[in-house]
Amino acid sequence: MMIKEFIQAFLLVFMAEMGDKSQLLAITFATRYPLKKVLMGMLAGALLNDGLAVLLGRLVSGFVPMKTIQMIAAFAFLLFAFWSLRVEEGEETEDSNQKFQLGPVLTVGTAYFIGEFGDKTQLTAIALASDAEAPLAILAGTVSGMIGAGGIGIFIGKKLGDKIPEMALKLASAAIFLFFGISKLVGSVPKRYWTVWNGLLFGILLTIALAESVRKLIRAQKQGRESALIRKSRELYDYYHQIGRDFDRICLGTGKCGKCQGDHCIVGSTKTLIQSCLNGKPAKHPSGINKNTLHKPFNREQAMRSLRMTWEVLKEDPGNPVYQPIHEIRKSLETILFGQSIDRFHDWEEYERLLSQIEDTFAEGPSPKLKNKK
Repeated sequence: MMIKEFIQAFLLVFMAEMGDKSQLLAITFATRYPLKKVLMGMLAGALLNDGLAVLLGRLVSGFVPMKTIQMIAAFAFLLFAFWSLRVEEGEETEDSNQKFQLGPVLTVGTAYFIGEFGDKTQLTAIALASDAEAPLAILAGTVSGMIGAGGIGIFIGKKLGDKIPEMALKLASAAIFLFFGISKLVGSVPKRYWTVWNGLLFGILLTIALAESVRKLIRAQKQGRESALIRKSRELYDYYHQIGRDFDRICLGTGKCGKCQGDHCIVGSTKTLIQSCLNGKPAKHPSGINKNTLHKPFNREQAMRSLRMTWEVLKEDPGNPVYQPIHEIRKSLETILFGQSIDRFHDWEEYERLLSQIEDTFAEGPSPKLKNKK
């Protein structure tokens, strides 16, 4: 029974979180912190969140009849199925993340706890724990499901970009909830209510509601509306691939600048950073750049085009932690073009002011004006 409850909890939460904001959180933090610390933070947040849910579920079961609990859980699972099929208008889960500066593990754990508090994952844990024989198996299953979905989210976001099968994920998640919801409903509703006409009416209403939800989902997909997860994944995927090709062109080769110095050159070190992002590894700018390489002949026109492209990615939300590696790339491009870079700024207006100051002191010919990026 314990294994059955663990598997049931794992499947429900795993599928519920596929394509949901927990995966977006995982992608965001994985670009900023080492993967190990991200997973530790996810584990801490999930344990606290689902631990409270299991505790609440057990308390509820103490004064509510078991059959009533099972019927409530059954209808809750059916509701979660429709919740999985909802059209997302773009949840901004990153906003709260920027406010926490508690270290990697505490930052991730706090963001996960707040982001998932009251969400369908926690409600699922409450429903499962309310009639479970092994509450710890429910806790282990729900936490494992969240960690598994987060890990898949990191892999998908970094490796596949816009190839995420969002529709398939939503349909599979809804199907899992429907299966367990209907199973619980059949087992908990008194048999005298399961007449042929009642069953037929329930089936018709459920089919109509599902068809309408799927229709809205398909229409939204055709209209080009995307979830926050897909937009973020596509943006990062496209940017890192394009900027990697750009840096190949910024470097003029050994025929122009002599022996390649690899990571000791600002171009080489930035290419290593970009490759780390594409491979899903912690994004860290290699140290030990030889300052003499800053005077090498670079393709400055290409560097300026790349900086403008980087501006376009950053300017709407420069403080987003997911863009930290892109800020490192920005600083490399500024160093190549201006001989110095802007380390930190709080908003885009401040960045424009600081960049204008750099332009005013830039003495190697005409500098690329900010107006060119607008």
